[in-house]
Amino acid sequence: MAEEEEEQLADMPRVVGILSALLERVVERNDAAADELAAGDAHAPASAASLAPASAFRATERPDISVRSYMARIARFAGCSPACYVVAYVYLDRLLRRGRRGRAALAVDSYSVHRLLITAVLAAVKFMDDVCYNNAYFARVGGISLPEMNYLEVDFLFAVGFDLNVSPETFGHYCAVLQAEMLWLELDKTTPTTPAGAAGLRLHSCCLSEDDGATSSGSSQQQLAA
Repeated sequence: MAEEEEEQLADMPRVVGILSALLERVVERNDAAADELAAGDAHAPASAASLAPASAFRATERPDISVRSYMARIARFAGCSPACYVVAYVYLDRLLRRGRRGRAALAVDSYSVHRLLITAVLAAVKFMDDVCYNNAYFARVGGISLPEMNYLEVDFLFAVGFDLNVSPETFGHYCAVLQAEMLWLELDKTTPTTPAGAAGLRLHSCCLSEDDGATSSGSSQQQLAA
């Protein structure tokens, strides 16, 4: 079983590996922040998930499968073009940015990342590819029921304001972010230690969108930042 999983991880497209590494770092940071908040409040519930706003994307328990393995599973069975993963990243960023402008805040953590991923990829596939699998198939790939997949899709579309079009310029921006992430990962493999200053700079390099120049607050830079 472990060998089969290793083969899936090795065979997945490079963009999937880069995006999963970025999201894993986001999840780790947000989990740590939630756990710290829960530990600092003597009256807080035992689970950090109880402190987060209610959302269809939040699981009641942390899934056992890692972000990397989950994305490898999607890449293996979804059969979508590599561009879909870049577009899914764009959609996730739009959802989080719109959340900071009025909707209940939703953090990308270990309770929400899996449902967000499968739904974002589903939306991207339907918008980008000429041929794609139906919701029932994606539900099986994502390990959820068909009614839940249908509900998540509708909720996701409303969350992004049905703003699914991605201009070539925006697509290029997000490709550049992922390319920078790839270069960092390669550098990180060859560097024994990571300078604290360099890690700090990366907090502001992985969250781009059309209005990135107009949105400069610290919190707005760290939802899909790494």
